Amino acid sequence: MEIAIMIEGQAGVNWDNWRPLVRAVEELGFAGLYRSDHFTNPNPPDYDSLELWMSLLWLADHTERIEFGPLVTPVSFRHPAMTARMASAVDDLSGGRLTLGLGAGWQEREHANYSYELLAVAPRFKRFEEALFVIARLLQHDDPVTFKGEYYQFNEAVLLPRPKRPGGPPILIGGNGPKRTLPVVAKYAREWNAVYQTPEQFAALSVQLDELLAAQGRNPGEVRRSLMTGLLFAQDDAALKVMLRERKVDTVDEIRARGVVAGTGAQIVDQLGRLAEVGVQRVMLQWFALDDLDGLAAFAAAVL
Repeated sequence: MEIAIMIEGQAGVNWDNWRPLVRAVEELGFAGLYRSDHFTNPNPPDYDSLELWMSLLWLADHTERIEFGPLVTPVSFRHPAMTARMASAVDDLSGGRLTLGLGAGWQEREHANYSYELLAVAPRFKRFEEALFVIARLLQHDDPVTFKGEYYQFNEAVLLPRPKRPGGPPILIGGNGPKRTLPVVAKYAREWNAVYQTPEQFAALSVQLDELLAAQGRNPGEVRRSLMTGLLFAQDDAALKVMLRERKVDTVDEIRARGVVAGTGAQIVDQLGRLAEVGVQRVMLQWFALDDLDGLAAFAAAVL
């Protein structure tokens, strides 16, 4: 299993903490660094929120090894043509290390605050599917794109220069919804990213995805399986007891029942092993303490 770090971009990210965090993730040996794409939080207070693509551009040019990308960038924020152009350029600059995580959008407050139209759920997913179709065509095909949809209209559109990586950066779609999200994954994605799932929950959703892929004429092996979830890491048993007491729970199993990876280093290795057994190929673990690079180093030493 590959272990990557994920941060919430709206939780105080700025250049002063982004640059050292990127360097630490690269140097400590993690597989990748991923971040959300938000203007702000669902509820106040508001914190620094460094623009997604600017931050990824800097990462692409100042690292050599780690993979990276948005988890996820909402199509409600940017026109799909611009998303495809930026993703192709950043992927080329990095030497082919970007994973393009795409989403429909969900957070009402930021859409209202910054004058973006979120739409009701049904039309929101209709717009999402149209954007996915266009982005995939622009990245993966050399021929011009003509498309007449409800939300987007393209006429002989081309993406130049062509992506250096054949097919461009792989498209990732995140979420657990069996009725809307997984069918879209089966149509367009090269990676499915589940969110906060126990091994048993992940396995059940993965079986559903296999069936949907077969219905699309796709091999289940064509879609990588990953999981984004929370992390509660304690350097020893005493520290773990303190953390559990702060969260008003008695055992680490109560935290794990929410899908969170939790415990000391050895316990986390054991939990990751069970996730690997049910098909998780990469886990993106949320790291909220942006300035705690010593803690990140301790986690890497204990688990990687």
